[in-house]
Amino acid sequence: MRAPSLRDAVVLVLGASLLVAGCGDGASRTVGETVPGDERTPRTAVLETGADLMQSTTPVDQISMYLVGFHPAKGDPQVQMESHHFCDQVNEDFAQCVLYDSGTDSARLHGIEYIISERLYGTLPVEERPYWHPHNYEILSGQLRMPGLPDVAEAEALRTKINSYGKTWHVWKTGSFGNRGDSLPLGPAHLAWSFNRDGEVDPRLIESRDARLDLDTAAARRDRAEWAPLANPQVGVDAMAGAFASADGAPEGVADAGDRNARGIPVVSMREP
Repeated sequence: MRAPSLRDAVVLVLGASLLVAGCGDGASRTVGETVPGDERTPRTAVLETGADLMQSTTPVDQISMYLVGFHPAKGDPQVQMESHHFCDQVNEDFAQCVLYDSGTDSARLHGIEYIISERLYGTLPVEERPYWHPHNYEILSGQLRMPGLPDVAEAEALRTKINSYGKTWHVWKTGSFGNRGDSLPLGPAHLAWSFNRDGEVDPRLIESRDARLDLDTAAARRDRAEWAPLANPQVGVDAMAGAFASADGAPEGVADAGDRNARGIPVVSMREP
């Protein structure tokens, strides 16, 4: 008789688990409380556990960075949201992130973001550039944070993102202050942008995030002031200036590149693509 394989052992364990689960309460995750649908059954939970044991999740396993910031919709800047980025730094010039509306087990996946260096931005076709928002204000203002990291580690990681750009699509309006969220991902995806002037983001977003995650945006801004000499003018800083008539001011180092990017390459209008 052949010796039992690992697969045989897993099947036996799962079979036993299903028998036990069939007699117990339904297994659920907190996210189920915020999304329409029947409660997860014990069978679903056990089958998911089995898949986790036997299947590869290599792309997801590459995620190693967690950042939290804020996005407005480029086409409707009053739609603003807190966004939790879980990112894979593919190489020194490119990262790819999945975005959730929180960092808890009730989080809903509401978008994706690609992050590129200034060098790669300079290689983009001119018609592509209006999709990419600048990051210097997010970083220098202290709004972009990496919860749970020691200050020195966060500083080292975010300093490398100075002058970078992001392309962000949100697929689910899960709600923010003043905006009712959708219970399901409805309608087309919308292009998100970055905040680039003081007074653009709803201050309640920052206050709520900082209180929940024990962060201090104002202190981070003061600490990052020394990074200003690293920052180049960026395309898109003034792309939504007309939408925030009363917004004014920014940390030193945040400047719009006008009609040319930081490497002197002409760019097209930053209107909504």
